[in-house]
Amino acid sequence: MNEDIVVLNGKDNDTVTWNPANSAPKRSPGKIALLPSASTLCPGPKYCALSGPRIDMAFTFSHFTPSCPMRLFAFALCCLFFVSPVFSLDAVYVSPSGKDTNSGLSDKEPVASIAKGLEVVKSKGFKWLILLEGVHRIEQPIVLTPEYSGLSVKGPGTISGARAITGWKPYKDGIWQAEIPAAKDGKWSFRQIYVNGELRHRAKTPNEGFYRVAACPEGTPGTTGNYHKDCQTFEFKPGDIRPDWKNLDDVEVVVYYFWIDNYLPIESVNTETNIVKFKYKGDMTFTDDFSEDGARYIVENVFEALDAPGEWYLDKPAGILYYMPKDGEEMSKIDVVAPFATELLRIEGNPMEGKFVEGVEFLDVSFQHCNFLFPPGKTNCPQGASDVSAAINMIGAKECAFEKCTFSNIGTYAIEMKNGCSGNVIAKCLFHNLSAGGIRIDGGAAGSPPLIHSKNNRIFDNEISYYGQNYHSANGILIKHSYGNYIARNHIHYGYQLGVSLGWNWGYGRSIARDNIVEDNHIHHIGQGLLSDMGGIYTLGPSPGTIIRNNLIHDIDANNYGGWGIYNDEGSTGILIENNIVYNTKFAGYDIHYAKEITVRNNIFALGRLEQLSRTRGEDHPSVYFENNIVYWKEGSLFSGDWNDRQYKYYIHPAKPEGYDFHRNFESNWNIFYNPNKKLEEIGFPGGKFVDWQKRGYDQNSIYADPMFVDPDNFDFRLKPESPALQRGFEPIDLSAVPGLMP
Repeated sequence: MNEDIVVLNGKDNDTVTWNPANSAPKRSPGKIALLPSASTLCPGPKYCALSGPRIDMAFTFSHFTPSCPMRLFAFALCCLFFVSPVFSLDAVYVSPSGKDTNSGLSDKEPVASIAKGLEVVKSKGFKWLILLEGVHRIEQPIVLTPEYSGLSVKGPGTISGARAITGWKPYKDGIWQAEIPAAKDGKWSFRQIYVNGELRHRAKTPNEGFYRVAACPEGTPGTTGNYHKDCQTFEFKPGDIRPDWKNLDDVEVVVYYFWIDNYLPIESVNTETNIVKFKYKGDMTFTDDFSEDGARYIVENVFEALDAPGEWYLDKPAGILYYMPKDGEEMSKIDVVAPFATELLRIEGNPMEGKFVEGVEFLDVSFQHCNFLFPPGKTNCPQGASDVSAAINMIGAKECAFEKCTFSNIGTYAIEMKNGCSGNVIAKCLFHNLSAGGIRIDGGAAGSPPLIHSKNNRIFDNEISYYGQNYHSANGILIKHSYGNYIARNHIHYGYQLGVSLGWNWGYGRSIARDNIVEDNHIHHIGQGLLSDMGGIYTLGPSPGTIIRNNLIHDIDANNYGGWGIYNDEGSTGILIENNIVYNTKFAGYDIHYAKEITVRNNIFALGRLEQLSRTRGEDHPSVYFENNIVYWKEGSLFSGDWNDRQYKYYIHPAKPEGYDFHRNFESNWNIFYNPNKKLEEIGFPGGKFVDWQKRGYDQNSIYADPMFVDPDNFDFRLKPESPALQRGFEPIDLSAVPGLMP
């Protein structure tokens, strides 16, 4: 692209936003911003663009040859226009140190508030809003409606929804206190505070580890036959929960079980029966997953548990915040903020009326601090922390973009695209230290009006790390009812439940979540042993046309079960999974709950700790075509779960309407299996040994042989030239586009 552009006042290695190839760069409603420098003149431009925060214009030139002297003329012409006062910047400047009585038309006279800046932008018809360096605090969301289409908001300013907390005084026992009048008045409550830019947690008990539910009076999976029973009480061990705690109404029990974390406010505590009752029901039986043992839990927001450095407690009736500082924190110099705004930005069209916000872009802007409180009756169900809102919400947004932005210390999900969002871009952004997840896309489900479908959005070259810090079941990227999205080259790490999740339809009913591409992502250290039923990449429901390829997934850990690399959950259908490398999973590198016609080929699944391949349920149709893969392990079983054959008829062609006879619902062939510590005759296959497995029709052309990786002990899964896999048609997996790898 750089061969075709002449640009002034840009920076090398920055990005260009324009329409498809061979057309002019975007000007209206979008603009060219942050373009490469004039060094891109050679070998001959097609476009001369003057933009960035100085000029908003583009000149189209015919193609020139590298030696054409017209290049110099073009450059001179651009310079002439660049210095001409006729083309001065149509922008409004905002600074935390500005004044709203200023004009805002230069960085010397900036306005103070973003709201005022937008007012000036709108009144003058400008397309640039420049947020100068500093923290721009807001208490109400920035709302951009269709009349702001084409607006570019340029940093380096930080948008924060927090209030500063000052006036600290010693309390006792190393605890300090500050008055929060708005809390006493019932106008402010919060679940996070940030001290010197770092998240601090509410006072809890126990300080380390968990308590265990002693008994489940409303039943267990074994006694009820249904783990998915909503329960409102459990029995605790004496002393673990106390009725005399201060402000018992504000105390929360956080239960970790199955794939969720429930946040349950206490209604009553009975010390004679040791039964705690919650204001609202949880989502499951209070057991440690499918076992009969009690679930793990902690108790948060307990004043009497304020006994560890870094903990805090908000006494809302009294309007006092208590904090126990960490070593080295000087309370006279400390910076403490708590989120106030429940939303930072809303890009809001009306898709049902055909009114869209188009071409809005945020460039090099930071977003911080967004507040969230569970609405009455919500406790963080059913999965993906879907009860938790987002700091940035997009409705009816088309071709909007966030580029080189930072999202940190967010008390919610960072970004959510809702109904009618299409063609939007989130690129080269940094998401870190998030209470919930990174990006969530949803829209109209199957059968809904097309105007509210969300589709064809692109999420690439981002880093999403240390997410789910408060709401642990949150996902790095969650695609619900949406199709045609492109998720590539993202570095997703240190979450607790799922890296990338696709689909929101349980079973084989029609789903709109199709044709999504997930490629070249690096996903690792997911789960961290906290929750179960989770993995690196997860699919749910039919998803024809979806492709999962060239991803690197490793270090996936779970509580009791799960911890899979690639996980096809209920009803996953029509997906291609190829050229992925998965290793260091607690459970299987590849797992099937129940699925239909999934193609899994040319992948490497290595070093599962307890198992390598697993399936929960077989059904009367082909589930997976597993071909030309390498499975390499040193411990645990090769297969686990249900791999039984089934006799069934399957419709293939109208020539035989009654269907053809099948006895296998899993096709496996042309694979390489190898455990360097065992001989083939020592390896267990479903129903016996390898020869028994082959007699059932599986892996007729598969072999047990060393695939000859370069250095599997150090997770280098490149193949040596003499590898038998290469000789059998295995294609080397190229990880050159995967981010976050050591050189």
